[in-house]
Amino acid sequence: MKKTYRLAPILGVALLALAVLLAGCTPTEPAAPEATTAPSRTARPTFTALAQLEATEAPTDTATPQVASAPTQAPPTAEPTAQSEPEAEPTATATEPQPTATTPLPAAKPLRMNSPEYGMQAFLWWRPEVASRDVQIIRDAGFGWVKVNFGWREIEPVKGQFDWSRTDHIVEMANAEGLDLLVRIDYQPAWAGGGYPVSGPPDNPQDLADFLTALAGRYKGRIRAYQVWNEPNLAREWGGKTPDPGAYAALLKRCYTAIKAADPNAMVISAGLSPTGTWNAEARPDDWYLESMYVAMGGSSRGYFDVLGVHGAGFKSPPETDPAEVEANPDLGGHRSMAFRRVEDLRAIMVRYGDADKQIALLEFGWTSDPRPDSPYNWHAVSEEVKADYMVRAYRFAKENWSPWIGLMSLIYVSDPDWTPNDEQYWWAITDPSYPEFRPRAAYIALKAMPK
Repeated sequence: MKKTYRLAPILGVALLALAVLLAGCTPTEPAAPEATTAPSRTARPTFTALAQLEATEAPTDTATPQVASAPTQAPPTAEPTAQSEPEAEPTATATEPQPTATTPLPAAKPLRMNSPEYGMQAFLWWRPEVASRDVQIIRDAGFGWVKVNFGWREIEPVKGQFDWSRTDHIVEMANAEGLDLLVRIDYQPAWAGGGYPVSGPPDNPQDLADFLTALAGRYKGRIRAYQVWNEPNLAREWGGKTPDPGAYAALLKRCYTAIKAADPNAMVISAGLSPTGTWNAEARPDDWYLESMYVAMGGSSRGYFDVLGVHGAGFKSPPETDPAEVEANPDLGGHRSMAFRRVEDLRAIMVRYGDADKQIALLEFGWTSDPRPDSPYNWHAVSEEVKADYMVRAYRFAKENWSPWIGLMSLIYVSDPDWTPNDEQYWWAITDPSYPEFRPRAAYIALKAMPK
């Protein structure tokens, strides 16, 4: 299927590239997707939402996964720090000139979302011509959100020195197409420590708060939501260290305060937790981690987040499948986290701690069609046609059963054009990695036709 999309939003990028060349600099060429353990191109990280699934968790393994469903069953590796950590004074940063925007400021929207709202994750960083096409196909499908990674290390390579060239154009394109932006913030620069080059929390949490002060101030009213970090219940997303919900809660509080001071109407969403029941040095169960966060926050999320972020996938099951059924069936994974409705377990924890009025954002969800026999995802692969059916049914189930507490549901992915069948994220996508032609898969076509 071929369709031509306008490239008007790219004019600014062309002018920017010309200016760079005249200045004697050479723009960085796009690179192939990197390994998740040591990424060098952080704005295009490989898929991590479901990569916590180790081979030992596959249904062919007879070992019983170690699960802790509440903090009393297995204590955190460190004492929660969110309540006791002293507040630090913000570090002064240089005043940045505001971007020159040609699109009017979007109308302000409430923190309370429709139930649900519809989003797709796309890769808009390195190739502006592809980015222009992809925001248009998201809009054409009737979806209202685009989720984008903003790699901290790409924007602030030196403390207090910012490169806004790519973010200015991403924000401008999304605003021009009428899409709400969800920006995921992680991947710290080398100067911030945190286990660099692995993605990890900065040695000084105030450094991230300072960065968010600059970011939210520059794009006040133009970025609707910020996701603070990603899957901190995995060691590889936490600087290679044992996941620590207390330390994450403390970091989240600083970031919430910084964002709200710069843009009071911006939505702060907590990091999506990787759905897993594994308990070892590499991972902590998502339900245990969330409850531990509430303990660290003193039992209240006030001042920490507006919306709870979660990740969810169906693995081998249709979206309507009860987690208890998945838990009882080794062929389906044998654990509650391997059900799309795992979200309901995390919702129950929110309600227990008095957060019934807050919404959940499903920051990543989908099904894979991975046919590779040696892939750890192959055991729960479905066909492209089944993927399409399950995704449409997931939105319908959420609307009928999770309203009004479900907010944004952001699926994965609009493909990065550099992905190949050797990349596991290629098989989660709803489009083929192609440019300039647009080749939708069955899921995109079904989702576009879906009532919203």
